[in-house]
Amino acid sequence: MTEFIEENRAGFGVGPICRVLPIAPATYYARAAIMRDPELASDRAKRDLIDCEDIKRINKASGQRYGARKIWHALMREGKDIVRCTVERLMKALEIQGVVRGGKVITTNPVAPQPCPDDKVNREFVAPVSNRLWVNIETPSATAPAAIIVRPTAEICLPTVISSAIGSR
Repeated sequence: MTEFIEENRAGFGVGPICRVLPIAPATYYARAAIMRDPELASDRAKRDLIDCEDIKRINKASGQRYGARKIWHALMREGKDIVRCTVERLMKALEIQGVVRGGKVITTNPVAPQPCPDDKVNREFVAPVSNRLWVNIETPSATAPAAIIVRPTAEICLPTVISSAIGSR
């Protein structure tokens, strides 16, 4: 976002752009200052840059096989004082992932598309008239042995009838 604001600030100004984008002007100015002078960055950000380079180097040397734990162990062997959760966070930011034993689990094996079977009931899935709505009205009816639900089906062809019925609620 900082790059976008930097490109368009001459034409629109920082304030109006920041009002539209989800970023505060103070955040933009702080990031722009860090871009001009990297010494203004926080200690963590400075360490992260160095650690990211080390993680990339170890990942490349391992043939992109090591996960966070093994990269962390390799960094510890080199004498780096870094915690494993930091390695995990930086690997996630760098989109680095180690290999998983056994590979990915495939739950569904799609087959080649096969032709659909013939419709033995000869159903027609087309509307006979546009804007037609079928409405079921359920009416319970008590009888001696058990209750029966009577379902008369009404056909409504005019959309104005539907809108007036819904609008009156």
